[in-house]
Amino acid sequence: MKKVKIIICIAIPLLVLTLPLEAIPLDGITIIEQRVIAIFLLAALCWVLEPIPIYATSLVIIFLELLLLSNKGLIFLRSDDALFGTTIPYKDIMHTFASPIIILFLGGFFLAMAATKYRLDQNLARVLLSPFGTTPRYVLLGIMLITAVFSMFMSNTATTAMMLSILTPVLALFKGDEKGKIAFVMAIPVAANIGGIGTPIGTPPNAVAFKYLTGTDAISFGEWMMFAVPYVCVLLLIGWIVLLFIFPIKADRIKLDIKGSFLRNTKAYIVYGTFVLTIVLWLTDFLHGMNSYIVAMLPVAIFSLTGIINKNDLRNISWDVLWLVSGGIALGLALDNSGLASRIITSIPFESFSPVLIAFAASFIAALMANFMSHTATANLLLPLIAVVGSTVPSLKEIGGTQMVVLVTTFACSMGMALPISTPPNALAFGTGFFGTGDMAKPGVLIAVIGLLLSYLLVFILNVTGFFA
Repeated sequence: MKKVKIIICIAIPLLVLTLPLEAIPLDGITIIEQRVIAIFLLAALCWVLEPIPIYATSLVIIFLELLLLSNKGLIFLRSDDALFGTTIPYKDIMHTFASPIIILFLGGFFLAMAATKYRLDQNLARVLLSPFGTTPRYVLLGIMLITAVFSMFMSNTATTAMMLSILTPVLALFKGDEKGKIAFVMAIPVAANIGGIGTPIGTPPNAVAFKYLTGTDAISFGEWMMFAVPYVCVLLLIGWIVLLFIFPIKADRIKLDIKGSFLRNTKAYIVYGTFVLTIVLWLTDFLHGMNSYIVAMLPVAIFSLTGIINKNDLRNISWDVLWLVSGGIALGLALDNSGLASRIITSIPFESFSPVLIAFAASFIAALMANFMSHTATANLLLPLIAVVGSTVPSLKEIGGTQMVVLVTTFACSMGMALPISTPPNALAFGTGFFGTGDMAKPGVLIAVIGLLLSYLLVFILNVTGFFA
């Protein structure tokens, strides 16, 4: 089966490369743009079928762009002919490895690693869960809230693994096949997926979106949280109600016993202080003038200087995620700089479509794709095109343009949570063996639909209040 997938992933892009330009239904298309189409198809097929790891696909994308599209690629693959098109500076392609978006995520990884290493996450969970008492439904709400908060600043996968380990002794209290334990296990991936929406570093699709929210469309870290956190809170409450309705809890009392205490040494205090300072600086960029990318270097510099994060810790950074995001940025760069994205958009009569229909179609496709493939890969494929649509279609400009359509599409990428394969948090929860695929699909689909509708309401409110002005 893997060999078949590899053959499909190679054969279709090669077929596109060998087609005469006249056979491609885009007027005036160049050879460079034809190559971009082939690379895009290769990326899409590899990210959907996964014959190779998804991060490897990103590296292949960057290599092929350097080889086939750059001004320093193979000399016999370049030409001065007008039909050839414009090459892309090789430095621009290589810069995707050190894009400000990558630095932003790297800062988030340093914060998460330090928090885990000095037990800040577990101790915060213990303190923050204590007010929710022992009533099962409120404990469930507490678990969801804490998971969501951690997912805003830590890897969704790491948060899920930590919270499931905390939950293990609680699940032993449930009798037989009581559905209540499914609610508790399902609550963690649901909250992790939703919570990641809350900050630009909460989940990779948000970082990809930031790439297209620049210039007049730029959104700061604090502005993102101003509208995303209320959205997360409302959707979490809805998810809580949905889980309680589908999986009613019969137990009268639940007690979480999380042991431990805050470390009291110099390095621990540095971690606590840096964590708070970084978040405060992210939220107050309008006061000090540093953008979120520069602030992200603060934990990197402090933790490296003090030895809190050492060379052994660096080996544990999720480099695959950074490479995956950089591959998506490179793909967007090729679509944009080659002119292919604009050519595709201008060839479709978006002007005749309702702006609401465009936003709905983009978000629905994103949510559907995100159920069957990586959320980051979905964002990497869709957002470059969606951003061009937002900036070129006049009817969309009236209701928020690029900001609006990018936001609803990005939020939709996090709504893919109906299957065990949809996200790593889903897979971890499914691996506990407490429920089946059908149990995950019921709340996953319902919460996703509500989440999409809620995102439309959010952008409507933002538009009315002048946020998109």
